Amino acid sequence: MQIKFLKSIVENLINKQATPIIDLLIGKKHVNEFLIAKKLGLTINQTRNILYKLSDFGLVSFIRKKDKRKGWYIYFWTLNIFQSLNLLEQNLKEELVKLENQLKERKEKRYYYCKTCSIEVSEEVALLNNFICSECEQVYNLSNNQEVIENLERSIIKLKKDIRLVNLERNIEGEKLEKKKNIKIKKAETERVNLRKKKRLEKIKIAKKLKKSKELKKPKKAVFRKLKKSKNVKKHKEKI
Repeated sequence: MQIKFLKSIVENLINKQATPIIDLLIGKKHVNEFLIAKKLGLTINQTRNILYKLSDFGLVSFIRKKDKRKGWYIYFWTLNIFQSLNLLEQNLKEELVKLENQLKERKEKRYYYCKTCSIEVSEEVALLNNFICSECEQVYNLSNNQEVIENLERSIIKLKKDIRLVNLERNIEGEKLEKKKNIKIKKAETERVNLRKKKRLEKIKIAKKLKKSKELKKPKKAVFRKLKKSKNVKKHKEKI
């Protein structure tokens, strides 16, 4: 179901021929653009045009690496499932609003139909033309609104079902992203704590070394003071 929805958004944004790109990207990370082009049967420029357009909507992201042998950059692409489903949900909701407005108009207004030209017009337009088609001058017939209303109602029911399913899929992807985010935060916090511990241990180590060096110097100073004192005493006695 998820693949179907993702292909739907690619078809809406680009065309039906571009939908196989979902099969190549879903569940994978950093897919080589040359591999994508080969699988799609397109040139690298055509493939990049598709990917750049999807990137503009935030549906795919990329990293690039320099080919050491050839010297040019190669792009590696990843599908953003959450953003894709989010955009699809927005589009479906916009379509739902349009259908509901059409249904409201069909229930409140009358429409007229020209059998010869296969053209339908509102009652206002038909009235302006005295209920005669401006193209073939045939008399308009009253459209069967009930049939159109039933079709619209069926489309609205299906659309609402699709919106619920897309919303469910989007929420699942959102939870996955939140878990990944929390794992990254915990990892970063653990690294910070370990770094602080390391710095603290280093400070303690340095402090111990300084203390030890001071302790080693103290006896020497004491001996020097003792000798100095004894020399002064000796000199004093000699004077006496």
